[in-house]
Amino acid sequence: MARQPISGTPSTRVGPFSPAVSGNNLIFVSGQVALDPTSGALIDGDISTQTEQVLRNLAAVLEAAGKNLGDVLRVGVYLTDMQSYSAMNEVYVRHFEAPYPARTAIAVAGLPLGAAVEMDAIVG
Repeated sequence: MARQPISGTPSTRVGPFSPAVSGNNLIFVSGQVALDPTSGALIDGDISTQTEQVLRNLAAVLEAAGKNLGDVLRVGVYLTDMQSYSAMNEVYVRHFEAPYPARTAIAVAGLPLGAAVEMDAIVG
């Protein structure tokens, strides 16, 4: 399977990786943190504010691929504090509709740039 980068994706990355690649009729979106796509800096704010930005960034990558959040099959959520789980869910549920994507939520010791939340996705 050849990797095909998704062209036109916004610059919301902090390392040597593609924001998204496609292969075998799936799109794999790299982890998105709450970067401001204009400045490239992590936004200020609590978990709700950061989750909103993460989902906006995820939607922008999907738009570049001709997809939207309704096409997402699976989401990986990474939180630096599981006490933030409920607040993240309150934002998450406003961006996805039932049937919701399959999802994993994992507590991690840290995320790039000190982010509180990161999400990746697999899209059909």
